[in-house]
Amino acid sequence: MMLKSTYNTLIIGAGAAGLMCAIEAGKKGQNVLLLDKAEKVGKKILISGGGRCNFTNLNSNTDAYLSKNPHFCKSALARYTPWDFIALLNKYDLSWTEKTLGQLFCDQRSKAIVEMLLSECKNNDVEIKTNCEITQINKNNSLFIIDSSFGKFQATSLVIATGGPSIPRMGSSDFGVQIAKKFGLKNIPFVPALVPFTFPQQELEQIFKPLSGLSVQVSIRCQQMCFHEAILFTHRGLSGPAVLQISSYWRKGNKIHINLLPEINSKKWLEDQKKQYPKAELKTCLNHCLPKKLSQKLCQTLLLNKPMQQYTTIEIEQLASQLSNWQLIPSGTEGMRTAEVCTGGVNTDELSSKTFESKKVSGLYFIGETVDVTGHLGGYNFQWAWSSGWCAGQFV
Repeated sequence: MMLKSTYNTLIIGAGAAGLMCAIEAGKKGQNVLLLDKAEKVGKKILISGGGRCNFTNLNSNTDAYLSKNPHFCKSALARYTPWDFIALLNKYDLSWTEKTLGQLFCDQRSKAIVEMLLSECKNNDVEIKTNCEITQINKNNSLFIIDSSFGKFQATSLVIATGGPSIPRMGSSDFGVQIAKKFGLKNIPFVPALVPFTFPQQELEQIFKPLSGLSVQVSIRCQQMCFHEAILFTHRGLSGPAVLQISSYWRKGNKIHINLLPEINSKKWLEDQKKQYPKAELKTCLNHCLPKKLSQKLCQTLLLNKPMQQYTTIEIEQLASQLSNWQLIPSGTEGMRTAEVCTGGVNTDELSSKTFESKKVSGLYFIGETVDVTGHLGGYNFQWAWSSGWCAGQFV
């Protein structure tokens, strides 16, 4: 096959990280080609935040990211911050709204974010090809040779921005890790993250299915991590922001600990209920601070239900422990099918935290979710994409 085109920089993956990297490389006057196998760019951007794009989080510090090397993300996050991306929105007269816990959403919705990024690409002469399948990647001296459904391309710098294998219906795969392996780079296996929990059939029938659709504010703990947000009961198990957050830290066999009354001293509250409503049953008292449906189900399956005056001091202590430390063992998660992201990816030991270039292969870069850096729920993973893409774009 005849050689079709030569570029300074070729980027595979036209998601958040790839688009940002292409823009920055284009600003330097480079000849940039951005390839994606999907029919349009930014597909995950378009569906994010229910179509409103939770594009960053004002609290994007290193504590909100998981990685084998927790220090790797510091440099990039410091050099390209949420306020830098907000400045880009301001340039295009896009506005934003801050929701809970520092989450920022675009008022003009996700499509406006993608259109903004495409305008930046156009203004900086970035060439984009979609519906492009990559069949082979090799390196010949200082040039990378890419075989694709559009023919052959070659480039001095090659950036892999293909993300992870979560939500495979969007065309996601572990392509980036496969390329890393081909060039001898170590990786950490991808594991579904920000994903709902599933439970054994008996628990589903007894607890979760009858409560399906019910949401409640809790604190949830696993592996020394704790989140205070809502959980959602589903016919498969548990979902909701708190569950998605803690799932990134959960591994098979781990218990999760749920405090159903996170704002209350459970023991004192039960003692007060006993004094104030001695003849009322526990399930009735629980209705004061939990949804009635949940109170009834807990008293059927977990808690000893009787008039408050009949509880002994020891029984009150046991109830308090059950309410503030409900222990469950998920059977698993819903997996890649519904996971918003993955933990794992190219081992950060293989990359420069300043440039994102491979330490072993000159001119080869990995950015975004392809790298072993995973953010919490709420705009953190977009910020990592913008930051890592921007940084690599300065050096390709």
